[in-house]
Amino acid sequence: MVKTSRRRYVRRPDRPVAAVCLTLDTKGLVYRKWGHRQRARRGDWIVDNNGDVYTVAAAVFRKTYRQTAVGAYVKKTPVWAERATRGGSVKTKEGRTKYKAGYYLVSNNRDGSDSYAMTARQFTSLYTTAR
Repeated sequence: MVKTSRRRYVRRPDRPVAAVCLTLDTKGLVYRKWGHRQRARRGDWIVDNNGDVYTVAAAVFRKTYRQTAVGAYVKKTPVWAERATRGGSVKTKEGRTKYKAGYYLVSNNRDGSDSYAMTARQFTSLYTTAR
């Protein structure tokens, strides 16, 4: 068993995102972000997280977010995260994300799956340690 420093965090309730479901008749959306090509499919969500715009897979969005107002959502499930000790990249549902040492590697699941990465500054402004 690999030991990890992953800890449980929750999204700050006063930090909602704006989001819209991609319900257009489309074969998908391909865009470049986080150093790699990303892909969104019909039914996925386009999220504006305080100016950081990206997509979230439909099933993940339904499972992890709750609506708080028209177009506003807050993450309702905890995440597990740890600081990266060196740079690299992580596979996401939409593509890959590059990260540097000091970034947070964040997972929607305790086992580290369904992962993404974000800067320490961004992470600490959005999440707090779960009680």
